[in-house]
Amino acid sequence: MTDKMDDDGNYEVGYRKPPKASRFKPGQSGNPRGRPKNAQNVGKLLAAALAQRITIREGERTAEVSKREALIVALLNRAIKGDGRATAQVLGLIQDQDRGEAETRQEGVTINVIDRFDDSE
Repeated sequence: MTDKMDDDGNYEVGYRKPPKASRFKPGQSGNPRGRPKNAQNVGKLLAAALAQRITIREGERTAEVSKREALIVALLNRAIKGDGRATAQVLGLIQDQDRGEAETRQEGVTINVIDRFDDSE
């Protein structure tokens, strides 16, 4: 490590010891502009894209649905036509849905057992 001279005297510059000239001044932020307002992560962008409405046509009938619904309809149609991968995905979604409904139906009861209740302490 190198010794550098400061106004105050000797100061060792090295790992986690930056030179005084390059340190942040008191009251100065290390990120002055900060995170941009309304910065969105991938989850928010995906949710917004899936919520957009599109027009689909099934036979002679047209309907306006969200992209999420259109994806599910397309997956179901592929499964019905015999696509094995699509069928496996649909069955997995059904199992996940059934498992989620079963968890919400269970009513939890908490029982606290007290071996000895001593109020004298």
